[in-house]
Amino acid sequence: MEKGQDIRIKLQKLSGTIQKNKYMSSISNGLAATMPALIGGAIFSLIDSLNISAYQSFLTATGLKSLTGIPALVTTNVISIYVVFSIAYTMAKQFKKDGFPAGLIALMSFLTITPMGVMEDQSTGIGLDWLGAPGLFVAMIIALLVGRIYVLILDKDLYIKLPKGVPPTIEKSFAAIVPGLVIITIMLTIRGLFSATSYEHIHNFIFKIVQTPLTGLGGSWIAFLICVLAISFFFFLGVHGPLVVYSVMAAIWTPLQLENLAAFQSGSELPNLIVPSASLMVYAAIGGSGATIGLAVAMLYAKSKRYKTLGRLTIIPGLFGINEPLIFGMPIVLNTRLLVPFISVPLISSILSIIATNIGILPPLRGISPMGTPIIVSGFIDGGWRVAIFQALLTILSFVMYYPFFKRVDNIAYSDEIETDNKIVEN
Repeated sequence: MEKGQDIRIKLQKLSGTIQKNKYMSSISNGLAATMPALIGGAIFSLIDSLNISAYQSFLTATGLKSLTGIPALVTTNVISIYVVFSIAYTMAKQFKKDGFPAGLIALMSFLTITPMGVMEDQSTGIGLDWLGAPGLFVAMIIALLVGRIYVLILDKDLYIKLPKGVPPTIEKSFAAIVPGLVIITIMLTIRGLFSATSYEHIHNFIFKIVQTPLTGLGGSWIAFLICVLAISFFFFLGVHGPLVVYSVMAAIWTPLQLENLAAFQSGSELPNLIVPSASLMVYAAIGGSGATIGLAVAMLYAKSKRYKTLGRLTIIPGLFGINEPLIFGMPIVLNTRLLVPFISVPLISSILSIIATNIGILPPLRGISPMGTPIIVSGFIDGGWRVAIFQALLTILSFVMYYPFFKRVDNIAYSDEIETDNKIVEN
């Protein structure tokens, strides 16, 4: 028992270290802050691309078709712009500095190192090629680099200081001038150096050398299953598994999701069979981490008052993927009686989804259903009626696998309640 407690403490320290790391925290929190734009674009992608001929004819006839595609064009197709600002902003805030100038300088830097071209009217412009998912890794790198340099310059007091009484807005603007000049000089140097190579610009270099290998590795089915296992194992030990895993994998998973989302919006074939961030929610985490929706249903039929009440309290949140009340209320944490289904149900659900997708029974996920979308609805949004039906089958699987384990726990609780009631009557 002491050894198990020691492992738990070490993992909790590891979790805390990961979540407190300013660079990883800046990436995960910065990406999370872009969700309103990403979800807005995803929803309108669905509205614009819903494959019903009568519906599409209606959009075209009414002129709405020219409008419904715009939200995706200015969100998911240029997501790197939002990401570079958001991560740099978050990075500066991590070091107790004003985030807005850092975000603005990062955006300026990203556009500086992004290749430009001549338009048909001979004007200079920046294409969308590197502003979407392909430019995401560069956006993250630039955001962290700019954020750190910005903080370093301010910490060294290398900025223009104005006399007291100057409005704070003006003071902050002048303080950002020196960091801005230093950083833009660095970005111009980077652009010049890469223009002299066969890669031509940093986007090509990062995409070929870093982003493609990493997303290929992180998007593999083996990596996905390891992450599913890690989430359940961390939660069993009382550590919030999704926060730990997402902090590490967000930078790798997000480009995969955006690639599928962009392909869906354009009507092209989805490039990635596995989109881990979407698959976690749609398949592996039916009812929340551990795929506990079946357990919540089983508790509705409990003999003990304790679990029957808990089932009623957790079934609705479970439908929306919120199961912390169940995990800590049952509890599942350090409960060895439920360890087997808590680990095996999401793993089996994930394996079945991977097999079904690879043989063509299920379509690749689009990666557009917002977090918190209820079961069945999330499946329909992300993959159509086949995925929705598959989610219903996974719910049944979850119930079947959890039920015999829960029954033993319920019988123990029921016996304790009867014994307690008998003692009260005797007294």
